[in-house]
Order: sequence, then structure tokens, then C-alpha cells
Amino acid sequence: MILYPAIDLKDGNCVRLLRGDMQAATVFGTDPAAQARAFQDAGAEWLHLVDLNGAFAGQPVNAAAVEAILAATDIPCQLGGGIRDMATIEMWLSKGLRRVILGTVAVEDPDLVRSAARAFPGQVAVGIDARQGRVATKGWAHETDMQATDLARSFQDAGVAAIIYTDIDRDGAMGGPNIPATADLARAVSVPVIASGGVASLADLTALRDTGVIAGAISGRALYDGAIDLTQALAALR
Repeated sequence: MILYPAIDLKDGNCVRLLRGDMQAATVFGTDPAAQARAFQDAGAEWLHLVDLNGAFAGQPVNAAAVEAILAATDIPCQLGGGIRDMATIEMWLSKGLRRVILGTVAVEDPDLVRSAARAFPGQVAVGIDARQGRVATKGWAHETDMQATDLARSFQDAGVAAIIYTDIDRDGAMGGPNIPATADLARAVSVPVIASGGVASLADLTALRDTGVIAGAISGRALYDGAIDLTQALAALR
């Protein structure tokens, strides 16, 4: 199972939100590129980047910070937030991003996801963010009636590289991930599923791994708070 350290970007800074609330942002650093290098130096194989402002604006906002991270590191990075058209997908992949994460458009324009997955094999992931099983979009501000598992199944044969499943109620709360819901989603599709939201300890990571069906896990606050030692966690998951 791959561990993805998270760098969430708001106003150019590294932050963590509590349950997606932009007003409940804790700033953990003002130099995202330095943070990315630190994660790489600790042994990270991938980085998970989120343009939080972009998720609300519907277009890239923290592009300068993302580009600085790409310039400062040589491990693959995936990015979500504000990527809602083919031009933006092409722009990011041309700049060296390894994978784009499409969330809102997966609900509003699923054909774009399918077209992008065909055009860029292995480089397009779907982000499914859910509150009590129902999908939320536009920076989690808009809740839909769509079930997360139904949305995941709709992309079963689209050729997407991964599905990132975030349990919004767990995100940033350090209360542990929703392992049953994530594992159920992973069992419902053959696409690799990456868990996000609530990872608070090494035990959480090993529990996700031990399901045998979850391909990766994203951790942010626990790494910044020191609840998880990245090097130790990477060694334990190998």
C-alpha cells in the first residue's frame, strides 16, 4: 500500500482543514516546496497535492506553489482542486504532474473524465468525496443525492488510474478513517482505491493495508502533528 503525504494549499501556504471548512484552516508551513522536499527526503514515493482555493474557484489558484513543488522534487505528484476542463488537465500534465484528480467534473461532466482517461492513460484519477455516503462537490460545499459507490462503479470501465475516496466527516479530525466504507467501495470496483480522511496513527495505516483491497492512503495532519513518523510508516507498510 502506497502512503501519500498530503500538501493542501490555501493562499500559497500548507494548511489542513477540519472537515473541509475553509474557515477552520491550520497553517503548517509557508514554503510548500520545502515541505515537499522534506517528504521526499523522508522516503515518500508519491505526493498528494490539493489546490483548496482552486476547488472553490473552479480553476487553478495555487499554480505557483504547485509548480514550485514540481521543480523541487523528482517523485510523482498527483493534484486535485480546480481541474474542470481538458485545457487545465493538459496544462498540468505538460508541467510534469504525474496524475490529475477529477472530482466535481466526475459528477457534472463524466464524459470529460472518460475522454481524459483515454487521452492520458494512467494519469487521470477520480476523486470521490462523500459525507455519510453521499457525494459532495465544489470544494465539498454542494452535497448531491449520488451514492459514492454508484459513482465509483460508473467509472469502472473508463480507464481511470485510481479512485481517491475521502470521507469528509473524518477529514482532518484525527478520529481514524472510515475503513468499512472505504473497503466496501474498493470491493465494488476493480480500479485501485486510495483512502483519504481521518488517518491518525500508524495503526490506522496498517488497518487500511490489512483489508487487502485498499491500494493507498493519504495522510496530512497526522504527519504535520507528528502523530505519524513518515519514515517509520513507510518502512512498516513495505
